Amino acid sequence: MTTPVDKAAARHANEAAIIALRPKGPPPRRGLPWGRFLHLFYCSLSYIFLLSPMIVVIGASLHGGEYYTAIKFPPDEPSFQWYWKIPGDQLRALGLSFLLAGATALGACVLGIPAALGIVRGKIPGKTFISTVFRAPLQIPAIVTGIAFLQMFYLVGDATGFYLQGTFWGLYMGHVFVATPYVVGTVTAILQRFDMRLEEAAFSLGANRWSTFRRVTLPVIKPGVYAGALYAFMVSFGDVPISIFLTAPGYVTYPIELFYGLENDFDPSILASASLVIFFCLIALLAMQKLVGLDTLLRSGSR
Repeated sequence: MTTPVDKAAARHANEAAIIALRPKGPPPRRGLPWGRFLHLFYCSLSYIFLLSPMIVVIGASLHGGEYYTAIKFPPDEPSFQWYWKIPGDQLRALGLSFLLAGATALGACVLGIPAALGIVRGKIPGKTFISTVFRAPLQIPAIVTGIAFLQMFYLVGDATGFYLQGTFWGLYMGHVFVATPYVVGTVTAILQRFDMRLEEAAFSLGANRWSTFRRVTLPVIKPGVYAGALYAFMVSFGDVPISIFLTAPGYVTYPIELFYGLENDFDPSILASASLVIFFCLIALLAMQKLVGLDTLLRSGSR
């Protein structure tokens, strides 16, 4: 007759035999032995491809000596002389672009967040069509958008005497038009995964709709808002096709100022100011990573 002690002893003996039969040392590697080398080689080529244009611009901006009419890389006499010779027009255009991009990001959030809430939670007919309309600016070529706004401003000006082309508000309207879909898309992606029970719990505890939105809904959708605002800022800051139709002397954005400078006469100070923008963008990305986390922004924008 087998006792419980004998059964336990037999079980322990079987486990010991299985452990003894296992191979010694680290587990065998899977895959080809040179797979890691190819992975590192591919990543290195990707980094070189992405970073080499910026490295060339920054390096050429440090070339000292006499005035030159072409990019000199690597620099012969490293110097910061061209950073001190950046024209005031470029600095004013850079300030205008930063102001315009920040205002565009804010305006896109003001329009995009309610639009996303209405698309996801609204009980209105034709939500699919409305969602398509909000995505339409992404499908229209930017140069067509610029021409359309220019023609519209002329028609409005002929009818009312108030012309918006060549003004800050005309630029602002064009940039908000193309930036709002980014906020709508990122916030919609978050709202589609939103747990409605969180809001129901807030309502059951006596919170009104505004308090629930401010203290429950907004913190949850905040990654989507940050991602959309970041995309809107970048799109507005680097826009050329729309701005080139809506700018005028006194309201020239930074990309258009660089475009005119390269078109008329090459000036090494253009490389210096472009290098400052590269450094600013790098600092902004590092700050965003520190405060929010780029992984959160990219994850929110890709779903």
